Amino acid sequence: MTIERYFRPGVTFAVLAALALTACGEKAAVDTAAPAPAKEAVSTDAAPEAIGPYSQAVKLGDLLFASGQIAIDPATGAMLGGPIEDQARQVLENLKAVLEAGGMTMDDVVSTTVYLKNLTDFAKMNDVYAEYFGDLPPARATVEVSRLPRDALIEISAIAAK
Repeated sequence: MTIERYFRPGVTFAVLAALALTACGEKAAVDTAAPAPAKEAVSTDAAPEAIGPYSQAVKLGDLLFASGQIAIDPATGAMLGGPIEDQARQVLENLKAVLEAGGMTMDDVVSTTVYLKNLTDFAKMNDVYAEYFGDLPPARATVEVSRLPRDALIEISAIAAK
């Protein structure tokens, strides 16, 4: 038995203390079977509904995995045209709505992936992106892709943690 197997969500200090006592030769009886956190779908009308068989986000314990958002206006279901700045702003508003539905905020985002149709739009996207994340922005990967759903110019997915 190794203590590493007990370092997972739901393991309490009491369980770890009991393991320490056991390692010292003391007797300790503790139920170490911590229940696994339940996976739940997160959904909101304040963001575009999923276009296929996926969830807007999935919450697992203190983590939220937000699906990629594109510049769809949730009120009309129409794809927003216009320049990258307008699309980036709508994408981030959609992402913000999904996070809020899952009990998170933009400050809870720890990682994003940004997909750009044209990497020459990076600086313009980055200016808008900076408006939505404070002094401690999340880790980020940005890649150029040949095509996005509904011919969007940008898509952003995120992982948030409480």
